[in-house]
Amino acid sequence: MGIGGSIFLIALGAIFAFAVEAEVGWLDLSVVGWVLMLAGVAGLIVTLYFWNSRRRTVAPVREERVVADRTVPVQDDRVVQEYREVRRPGPPV
Repeated sequence: MGIGGSIFLIALGAIFAFAVEAEVGWLDLSVVGWVLMLAGVAGLIVTLYFWNSRRRTVAPVREERVVADRTVPVQDDRVVQEYREVRRPGPPV
């Protein structure tokens, strides 16, 4: 639901529960207001719980291994150079 939606439900429920004095036949607006406020508080608690659990996760530690270079044979007194491009994985999403 999100923090904004939860605060909206709490505010709307408070308006129905405390500020509106209207008769709508079989519907009691005071009870509707309390129900909306409770739903907003429950949504706020669930949202904050999920936000805190998302922040606690730690990215895995990446280990870099050094591999011994292969020996390059020399042919006819020429020096052969080896070009190696190493690409590291991008940041975690």
